[in-house]
Amino acid sequence: MLKCFPLTALLLNMAASAFCETADAYSDSGYAKFNTNDFDGAIADFTKAIELKPDDYGDYIFRGAAKQKKSDLDGAITDYTKSIELKPDSADAYKIRGTARMFNNDSDGAIADLTKAIELKPDYVDAYVTRGSAKYLKKSDLDGAIADLSKAIELNATNADAYRYRGIVKDEKKDLDGAITDLSKAIEFNPNDTSAYRHRGEAKEEKKDLDGAIEDFTKFIELKPNDAEGYDDRGLARIKKLDWDGVIADYSKVIELKPDDAYAYYSRGDARKFKGDLDGAIEDFTKYIEFQPNDPGTYHDRGVARQDKGDLDGAIADFSKYIELKTNDADAYYIRAVARQAKGDFDGAKTDYKKVLEIKPDNERAQNRLDELNKK
Repeated sequence: MLKCFPLTALLLNMAASAFCETADAYSDSGYAKFNTNDFDGAIADFTKAIELKPDDYGDYIFRGAAKQKKSDLDGAITDYTKSIELKPDSADAYKIRGTARMFNNDSDGAIADLTKAIELKPDYVDAYVTRGSAKYLKKSDLDGAIADLSKAIELNATNADAYRYRGIVKDEKKDLDGAITDLSKAIEFNPNDTSAYRHRGEAKEEKKDLDGAIEDFTKFIELKPNDAEGYDDRGLARIKKLDWDGVIADYSKVIELKPDDAYAYYSRGDARKFKGDLDGAIEDFTKYIEFQPNDPGTYHDRGVARQDKGDLDGAIADFSKYIELKTNDADAYYIRAVARQAKGDFDGAKTDYKKVLEIKPDNERAQNRLDELNKK
C-alpha cells in the first residue's frame, strides 16, 4: 500500500496542475474578451475561472471591471470587495473600488477607499486625483479637493487629469483665473482633452470673454462633432454676443443631434424672432410647447410673435394661456388687453386693464389706456 502513495501524490499534483491550467485558460480568455469590449463574454469566462480557482483576486478585479463597463456598479463593487478580502494590502483594489463607489454616488465610501489606497501607497497619483474628484462631487470639501489635486501635481507635474479637475474645482470656487490657468495646463499636456476645452470655455464665458469661450467650444466641437453639448454651449455664448445667425446654426445642430431637446427649439425660436422670421419663431415656440406645455413664458413669446404677424386671435389665445398659468401677472393682463383693444374688443380690454390696476394700482400705462377707452 505504501508504494501507492507516490503515485497518488503524483496524480493529485497532475490534477491540480490541470485544474490551474484550465482556470488560467478561462482567465486569459476573459482578458482577451475584455480588451475587445466583449464584456458579457469576459464576465462568463472570469466567473468560470473563479469557480475553478476561487482565491485569485485578479479574476475578481477584472470581472468587476467588466461589470462596471456594463454599468453594473453594485456587482462591480461586490467583486472588488472580494478581491480586497483576498489581498487586503492591494492599493490598486482599494483605488478601483473607490472609483466605482464614486461613480455609484457614494462619495464617503469612495473617499474612505482612496484614503486607504494612499495609506498603502503614499505616492499613488491616481488615488489623489480620484479622491480629489470625490471630494469635489461632495461639494462640501472643495479645499480638500484642491489639496489632493495639488498633491497629485506635486507627484506628477504633467498629469493632465489633475490639472483639469483642479481647474474645475477652482471654477466652482469662482477662482476663474486660476481655473483657466489649470485648464490651459491640462490642454498643454493633453491637447485632445475635450472636457478641459469645455470647462475653460465656461470659465471664459463667466469672465465675459465671449470670443475666447466660443473659440474653446469650437475646439470641443472639432474633437466631438456629434456631441450636442458643445453646440449648446457655443449657442449660449453666441446669444450673449447677439449673433443670431450663429445661434440659429448651433441650435439647429443641437436639434439634429437631439430632436427632443426642448430648450434648443426655444433658443432657435427666440433667435428667429430677433431676425424677423416670425413664422420660424412661431414654429419653434410651438414645438417647445409640445415638450413643455406648462411653461408660461413661451405662450407669451409666441403670442407676441403672432401679434406682430397680425394674428390677434392667436395672440389673445396665447396670452390667455399665459394668464391661466400665471394668474397674478399684471403684465400678462396688460398685453392681452392691448391685443383685445387692437381687435376692437373694448369691453374685454377694459376688463383686462382693470385687472392690471387691481394687481398694480400705480400702473400708469393701464390707467391711461383705460381712461381713453372710457371716453369712447
